[in-house]
Amino acid sequence: MSGTDGRSFSFLINPLSGGGAAPAAVVPVARILRDAGASVDVTYSPGPRATLDIVEAAVKRGDVVVSVGGDGMLSSIAGQVSALGGTLGIVPAGRGNDFARMLGLPTEPEDLARILLEGTPRTIDLLSLRAGDAATRIVAGSVYCGVDAIAGEIVDKVRWLPRKLQYPYAAVYSLATYKPIEVHVVVDGEAHDFRAATVVVANSKYYGSGMKIAPGAEVDDGLLDVVVIEAAGRRGLLQSLPKVYDGAHVELDEVHVMRGRSVTVSGSPSAPMGGDGEPLGHLPTSVDEAARIDILPGALDLLLPS
Repeated sequence: MSGTDGRSFSFLINPLSGGGAAPAAVVPVARILRDAGASVDVTYSPGPRATLDIVEAAVKRGDVVVSVGGDGMLSSIAGQVSALGGTLGIVPAGRGNDFARMLGLPTEPEDLARILLEGTPRTIDLLSLRAGDAATRIVAGSVYCGVDAIAGEIVDKVRWLPRKLQYPYAAVYSLATYKPIEVHVVVDGEAHDFRAATVVVANSKYYGSGMKIAPGAEVDDGLLDVVVIEAAGRRGLLQSLPKVYDGAHVELDEVHVMRGRSVTVSGSPSAPMGGDGEPLGHLPTSVDEAARIDILPGALDLLLPS
């Protein structure tokens, strides 16, 4: 590999990611970087949210902050790296790794190390979520409410299953037991009402460990892709589930796709919300207190293949 141009790295690891796979994933990457002459610091986070002072100190030193874990770990630090003007790298080691999938990142340590050493920072968009009295949350991939958020809760309860079965099991179980919600969705000022199974506001094409929920989404187009799947019979939803993996579901009559820069969502009865695999409370029932999702164009510098 070529020289590092003085690059130094602060790895932030969620030791719980990927069923405990994250610590092992970082070892060969860190070794390659050190062998190439790079400075590498490794910190283990006690959970998906790295402490703010660790990220701040790393950016102040001029380090590339490297997220080691899944989509939740990435989202937990992306906002602060963005706010501080730092650069982020990714070593995917979670159960879903949907944002890494969207970016086309490799999985082999040698390839990941090469990107960290030689990759070019590219600006990508992030999402900003404000809901009720909760603090503003920054999300990389997507915010969703309804049956998919329920599936996310189930995934966290079935860690005893093999990793490749956790998301499919959760998807089928949540579809078999879901209850529709009446949602009010406003996209750039244009209002829509639906009786829906789910509403997804996406920056990335993928969620749910490989489901191509928003096939038209791009991480650098300055737009949100809003996907609403209207409520249907459980049998129909279960039969259409395979279409989500290749994006063919958007051709169905009950699926609506909209694009915009600012989206508000409210619904009744209140449904769970999630973002990048993490629970985000419940969807507000009042239009006046609707959850608001805004695109943050070019918010983050991310190391990607040259």
